[in-house]
Amino acid sequence: MSAEVVPLPRKEPSLAPILSLTATAMNAVNTVILDRMQSEIPLIPALAGHLISGGGKRMRPMLTLAGADLVGYQGTRHHKLAAAVEFIHTATLLHDDVVDGSETRRGKEAANLVFGNPATVLVGDFLFSRAFELMVEDGSLKVLKILSSASAVIAQGEVDQLTAQRVIETSEERYLGIIGAKTAALFAAASRIAAVVAERDEAEERALDDYGRNLGIAFQLVDDAIDYDSDAAEMGKERGDDFREGKMTLPVILAYARGNEEERRFWQEAIAGFRNEDEDLAHAIELIRRHDAVNATRQRARHFVERAIDALSIFPDSKARAAMAEAAQFAVSRGY
Repeated sequence: MSAEVVPLPRKEPSLAPILSLTATAMNAVNTVILDRMQSEIPLIPALAGHLISGGGKRMRPMLTLAGADLVGYQGTRHHKLAAAVEFIHTATLLHDDVVDGSETRRGKEAANLVFGNPATVLVGDFLFSRAFELMVEDGSLKVLKILSSASAVIAQGEVDQLTAQRVIETSEERYLGIIGAKTAALFAAASRIAAVVAERDEAEERALDDYGRNLGIAFQLVDDAIDYDSDAAEMGKERGDDFREGKMTLPVILAYARGNEEERRFWQEAIAGFRNEDEDLAHAIELIRRHDAVNATRQRARHFVERAIDALSIFPDSKARAAMAEAAQFAVSRGY
């Protein structure tokens, strides 16, 4: 008589461990955010609150908080710095929505549609200013250099993405450079400053920087895959936004490279802005599926996630290390 082996169900990666790890500190960060987004000009907190209260994963400030736990930091400086990171991120989202003409963000009507483009840009500037106030209050020139440099890199990445928009010849190398700047730079900085406030050595700073940078690249790769693989309710934005805006993301780059002459002609017309109806989007999704471009994009994301997790290997085993590793795994397995 032989025993039947019943495999245990595979546990899907989750943000639950890192959310639990950072819950108390995140409450302190949220207090700072709510306090510093206030102004005697009522439009400012109203518009900022429209986006900030809309939810979001708060991945970037969570990385600062989790990183501080990982390196054994016992102080509170990272609360204000995590809030600064979130303000930088929120400001870039407000500016992006104006540039892209977005209609939804985090499942809500985009701020630029509710309040208008001028107000949205100016409140984004206000949040950038608040972020730099918080950095100056911290008093560390090293922290200021890391976060200010990241802000400059993000802006350059956004400009580079704008110049690559509707350019069908955009290479995978250039695309990775764009997302490395516009997304991964803030992930890297948010992670690295945890080691700085804890006064850890350069090796630990670099390890956290590598973790955040690789996680950020993977996170954006998956975001770009999701645009062709999920519905609007899951994403919190309209499906096909990237397609209609003519953005050369990796699923499109791969589908174009793998396509035949007729398919390439379609992509040339679509990215140029001549094929942006619902039926064109449906055809684009069919071509991306035909050439397995979403799975290929996620596979590349898994490579960067493995690099992110490997970067944590210099730290001893701990709840923080396990939570950060699982957060990286979640980033590539998520559908929203």
